[in-house]
Amino acid sequence: MQRLVAVVACLGGACLAGASSAEAARLRGSTTLAGNDITIADIWDDAGPDAARVLGPAPVPGARITVEAPQLAAIARQFGVAWHPASPTDRAMLDRPGRPLARETVIMAVRAALVSLGAPEDADIELAAYLPPMLPLDDATRPTVEQCEYDAATGRFTATLVVATGDAPAARQRLVGRLQEMVELPTPTHRLVPGSAIAAQDLRMTRVAASGLHTEPVRSMAEAIGMASRHSALAGQPIARAELIRPMVVEKGSRVTMELQAPGLAVLTTGQAAESGGIGDRVTIINLASRAMVQGEIVAAGRVRVLPDTLPNLAPSALDTQFAGVPPSTRLR
Repeated sequence: MQRLVAVVACLGGACLAGASSAEAARLRGSTTLAGNDITIADIWDDAGPDAARVLGPAPVPGARITVEAPQLAAIARQFGVAWHPASPTDRAMLDRPGRPLARETVIMAVRAALVSLGAPEDADIELAAYLPPMLPLDDATRPTVEQCEYDAATGRFTATLVVATGDAPAARQRLVGRLQEMVELPTPTHRLVPGSAIAAQDLRMTRVAASGLHTEPVRSMAEAIGMASRHSALAGQPIARAELIRPMVVEKGSRVTMELQAPGLAVLTTGQAAESGGIGDRVTIINLASRAMVQGEIVAAGRVRVLPDTLPNLAPSALDTQFAGVPPSTRLR
């Protein structure tokens, strides 16, 4: 930090050497600065007729200057302030409050510059190693961007951020970042169980990075509602279109109603599903009465219509399975 004694030395003959005040000045141990300058009154109360004299520039917003006893004594002598250190530990702390320039404000300025170069307006902007400059609390400065360069192929950009506050010289900061093209896609609000029907409340629209899409995603909620996911789908992650299947309404091994229709004939019987499937899927069904295996189309939950052109095959019995590979003549009866 710059020492005020150095400022005093630079002022030279501009000071009123030998001036004195009628009353002793009182050191202010801590002062909050409101402007761009430091005055004698910021250091001492009752400093005399020259209390408003400017000693030098205030620190940048958010910074502090500490003036130790030797420097305070030198300033008092230089400007005729009736004060002497009472202790070597006497000091004055001059704070200038500040607020960081919001990242969102900077991104708005960068976005405007990038859009003028042909970048998409709705892309996300990532800033690398951004160190926000500090502004005075009451300052409404809007930053500007200069020397912006953008590579559309990689999305990377560089720019110079310019921040001007009051009469102080404009501060400049080099910005480096990347533009991330975003798309809005339906994503699960929670983990989806494989085979379970997807309802509207299971989804929400989410902005995701286009670069992270390695397969064609589901792009609308209507496309997914009523369908199911082949595998577990994680919350907040896009659903691959290839993952969509009809909801499982028949589970492998479950009992189903078999429906056989022919001209003038309708037969209902009980079977067991050899495969899982959704409505419209063709699955193999075992007739529990005849042990015949037939092909059927799932028409509803737990209901399968036997295909008229299917040829029944005898399902292996428990005994046949037990003696598989053993010649019939050697089986125990």
